[in-house]
Amino acid sequence: MTGRPRLVIALVVAAMLIAFMGYQVFGGSDRLIVSVAQLRSNRDGAAHRVVQLSGMVVSSQRNSAKLLFVLRDDGSPQTVPVAYQGSIPDPFRVGRRVLVTGQLENGTFVAERDSLITKCPSKYTAGGSG
Repeated sequence: MTGRPRLVIALVVAAMLIAFMGYQVFGGSDRLIVSVAQLRSNRDGAAHRVVQLSGMVVSSQRNSAKLLFVLRDDGSPQTVPVAYQGSIPDPFRVGRRVLVTGQLENGTFVAERDSLITKCPSKYTAGGSG
């Protein structure tokens, strides 16, 4: 009888993990992930809808209200300014690749609050495993 409560707990935890992973995989699938060049060229209507923008931080400055930074496209010299409010991940810095959710407004990508994610640099270097 002592093993039965452990089994029930393990099954409940496993079910919760499966539900969480399903939400992560399918919950965000409605958002288009675009590069700076795709945003600038309005590929798939990206310039007129909420998207996840991916790029490398080339400059940043903080003021009391928000973080302002510039993202550069990996495959071209195109850039876009980003206005962001919310929590800033510790690894955020110039030279880091990031993903941020928002929409282009008057030439500036206005990010949703707390949507900034930094990407692991090892995923983008030769021989990196993640």
